Amino acid sequence: MARKSYLFTFFLTIIFSTGFAQQQSGSTDPGKPNTLDIHFNGFAFLDDHEYDALIPLRKTISGTRTAIDLGLNVDSLNHFVVGTNALHEFGAIPYFLTLDPVAYYSRTEKNWLFNAGEFPRQDLLTQYPRALLNDTMMYYRPNVQGLLLRNTNKFGYETGWIDWISRQTPTQRNQFMAGQLGTTIPNPGHAFYISHYFLFEHNAGSKSDTAADIQDSGGGQLRLGLDYSHKTIFDSLKIEAGEMLTGHRTRSQYQFVFSHGFVASLFLSYKCFALFDEFYKGDPNYLTYADPFYSKPIYNRVDLIYTPFVGKHLKGQFILGLHQSPARLTDSQPAFRVVYDFGRKVLARFSDF
Repeated sequence: MARKSYLFTFFLTIIFSTGFAQQQSGSTDPGKPNTLDIHFNGFAFLDDHEYDALIPLRKTISGTRTAIDLGLNVDSLNHFVVGTNALHEFGAIPYFLTLDPVAYYSRTEKNWLFNAGEFPRQDLLTQYPRALLNDTMMYYRPNVQGLLLRNTNKFGYETGWIDWISRQTPTQRNQFMAGQLGTTIPNPGHAFYISHYFLFEHNAGSKSDTAADIQDSGGGQLRLGLDYSHKTIFDSLKIEAGEMLTGHRTRSQYQFVFSHGFVASLFLSYKCFALFDEFYKGDPNYLTYADPFYSKPIYNRVDLIYTPFVGKHLKGQFILGLHQSPARLTDSQPAFRVVYDFGRKVLARFSDF
């Protein structure tokens, strides 16, 4: 039954994705045809979560992510990539806490992208609001294990995906996520746009514990936005507002309990400075991989961002997150990140495969 449900969910996202015309929000380099190339990238991070509003979850996240892979580019459409993405948290033993495999097939066309395997979520799914998927996913789960289909054109972009978190074994639970996200620009070249984000999470038992409670949760956001980037003194200026709906259930105990609320955000940047403000007011939400602050009935977060250096392959940022929630108006979250990406470098060329 679970297998049928997640196959149905994925094919449903494929059907939806063909019904929308969307703009590509991230970029991927498929590599030059008839080549073998290498890609090296990663980031170092220090993210201090020492806020008082969520004392049981307080911790300092610090470490490095290092990814390297080889790409076989059969032609301009078909690509095979194999590599690894390693996490080291400062002070941790062993040195590499986890080694996530990178192994996927990618087909890239003018308006379509299809990935199958273990592939980076960066630029593909990192547009999700933190109320649905926490940005700490990039620290601990940088790859999608599953399938993704994306369509792009002048009216926007649409992405459908499924991610297997764990396969059912005698010790592991059956867990997966699936979702859909996109943005539609009804009148290209104008400021108005519509964004939507949907997510479903499934958590079932292991083979040795088939009686374990089966949990389902999910939700979505529908936002209306205005993009005035490069039309004012600011390099970027985006304003969004909309509705959020989430639900969760434990099948043996209760059916879906729903929450809804109002969401709004503002992003502006000028040269090396930026500000990102997110606001929520509504019912508490309970999603496994969401930012836990959205379990509060009202919440606001302001990120003050300073990017002192941006090079061809290197970017460094200081971020000060200011959290305001009931009875906790002065929580802060300082962070520093250095991101490096040397792009795809050709190792060998082939006249024919």
